[in-house]
Amino acid sequence: MKNIIFMIDIKLEEKKNRTDAYKYSIDSWKRWGEKHNAEVMVLNEPLFDFAEMRPNWYKYYVFQLLEQSGVEYDQVLYVDSDTIVHPDCPNVFEMSERKYCIVHNEGSYDWLLRSMENYSKHLFGGYMFDFNKYFNSGFMIANKDHAPFYNAILQFYQENKKTIVWLQETYSVGTDQPIVNFLLNMYEIDYKVLPYEFNMTDLALHEGLTEDLLFWKFGYVAHFNAIPNNTESRLSNQWMQHTYERTWK
Repeated sequence: MKNIIFMIDIKLEEKKNRTDAYKYSIDSWKRWGEKHNAEVMVLNEPLFDFAEMRPNWYKYYVFQLLEQSGVEYDQVLYVDSDTIVHPDCPNVFEMSERKYCIVHNEGSYDWLLRSMENYSKHLFGGYMFDFNKYFNSGFMIANKDHAPFYNAILQFYQENKKTIVWLQETYSVGTDQPIVNFLLNMYEIDYKVLPYEFNMTDLALHEGLTEDLLFWKFGYVAHFNAIPNNTESRLSNQWMQHTYERTWK
């Protein structure tokens, strides 16, 4: 039975160029999947009007979408479409121990802590957890046992949508990511933390973006998020294309 790599490629009117380089990400994962008995499933069409729900949240519909499609599968890796996977990346599905798998967020701690502080205060009644447990939602492995958790996330969104949208618009400190972090800890979901090399976030902050792709010596999944001065996603698109062409061709 195959594993599934779930990705989202939906154009946003206000960010028309953001998805231009997603084709490189998707193709890298398709080629990696061919080596490891995994099939890429790409969501191209919106599930709802954007005023009702932004695409960031669609990842939590993956079990419902798979069931509706009649797809037989074992585990599901959701991965953001601004990533490139290296051909030598090991089979992450074999590392899961059938737990919920995440990678710690190694980005801006100012952003991370403000995210936790504001979501705790305005949405979670002062509940707080150790910031060392905060993960990036751009790489998550789950299986059918986690379908109830994803349903709970979606229910939480519907019950708190106005507050969630207000928080996003007011503080700009995350969309689904802070919420899934809080709920994972509140529900005490059994999870496994994979090393940073499986979701190398904030490469620019870590001075890891170099022309010779030095970061490939230290990891397997490059995540081209949070690049400064990235007007109309120009820099992230350039880095994704450069990395794909130097890695897979």
